[in-house]
Amino acid sequence: MPRGVGLLGQKVQMTQVFDREGRAVGATVILAGPCTVTRVRTKETDGYDAVQMAFREEPKPEVRMTKAAIGVFAKLGLPPHRVLAEFVPHRTKEGPGDLATGSKLTVELFKPGDRVDVQGTSKGHGFQGVVKRHGFKGGPDTHGSMSHRAPGSIGSSTDPGHTLRGTRMGGRHGNATSTSPNLEVLKVDAAHDLLVVKGAVPGATGSWVRITPTVKRKAPSSRRLWVEVHDTEGAKTAASKKGPAKK
Repeated sequence: MPRGVGLLGQKVQMTQVFDREGRAVGATVILAGPCTVTRVRTKETDGYDAVQMAFREEPKPEVRMTKAAIGVFAKLGLPPHRVLAEFVPHRTKEGPGDLATGSKLTVELFKPGDRVDVQGTSKGHGFQGVVKRHGFKGGPDTHGSMSHRAPGSIGSSTDPGHTLRGTRMGGRHGNATSTSPNLEVLKVDAAHDLLVVKGAVPGATGSWVRITPTVKRKAPSSRRLWVEVHDTEGAKTAASKKGPAKK
């Protein structure tokens, strides 16, 4: 499976699981797959490599679908699906690999211990001020202060004489594409198409997410790295003290 290609899913709920030492670990349950490959794009035909997938087979009126999506499902003889999205393989030269149109991808694509990136749309909080949106400290609460949660100065005098672009101010908070990277897969329930990952993922309950193999890898801890280097150097020193082997 090329990197960057994964599964579409739906956030079910948050829960907790217990590790081998009895510690409670926050986790998220995701209904992942099965996904149907509806189209495989290649550089020769489309100019880029990608895999188009459909998820959640449900009755859907055509008035709520685009003509392109209607044509995709009609060509394959499939009923309409709720979600249709593309995965673009990255950091690979083999393209989409051996995936073919009509093939199914299930939650068995992952196994416990794998690291995944989960992308979704974060919860929307509407119009918010700078304290909640950007974490500003705010002004003093006493001594006659009239500025508690105000942003303060946002512009300058005659030079440049206008508010600089990108200044942090109040505005819409949330409802944006967000990714939780490098999450550990704790459990795979192939019978019910469920995936349990460690930590939280973006979005509210029932929102759509995409799960892909992570692009980040955990670096080894400094202690483990030191032990490995120390043991290697110790073995070399002990071998040098023994001298050359006798013939």
